[in-house]
Amino acid sequence: MIRVAIIEDNAYMREGWKTILDFEQDIVVNQTFDSCESAFESEEFVHNDLLLLDIQLPGMDGTEGLKIIKNKYPKLLVMMVTMHDENEKIFKALRNGAIGYLLKKVSPSELIQAIKTAMEGGSPMSPNIARKVINSFQKSTKLKEELNEKEVEILSALSEGMSYKAIADKMFLSIDGIRYHIRHIYQKLEAKNRADAVTKGLKFNLISSEN
Repeated sequence: MIRVAIIEDNAYMREGWKTILDFEQDIVVNQTFDSCESAFESEEFVHNDLLLLDIQLPGMDGTEGLKIIKNKYPKLLVMMVTMHDENEKIFKALRNGAIGYLLKKVSPSELIQAIKTAMEGGSPMSPNIARKVINSFQKSTKLKEELNEKEVEILSALSEGMSYKAIADKMFLSIDGIRYHIRHIYQKLEAKNRADAVTKGLKFNLISSEN
């Protein structure tokens, strides 16, 4: 029996999913919540196998809640079910530990199959989400080939908020040398400024978010 929990603030959607899933012989909806905070208060939350999690929630949003959930309940599989298909939200959810990403227009049969696929070790995604992930992977691979080791190190230093002088001292280069490398980084990433370059560096996994 697959034990499912749902965190969704729309009561109609939440109860609709529960009704659909409870009709399946091998799926049972153990718990439903309207926020991450209410789920964290439940002592029974640990007894679920899979969580359907929305992003836009009252209080803590789903991607931030996901980070806490994966830290506290590492064995719990989390699948995002949301109306948001923006790249930033998709990749933040995946980085924070989601194993699947579905849009709310998913059909009942697709939702059921996605849960079973996730439990079997798969990573179900709506088709256009999968396309975005593939495109991002291809772009990331291309950029990793284009940026050299020194440029990645400089980009990482920029993400830490270091000044040009501090980076120059760290890498034993002149400030003009650092400016030269940063211009090339901006060109390769098609970035307008430091913040844009760092955002793209994180998005395409060129640098670590732990910096």
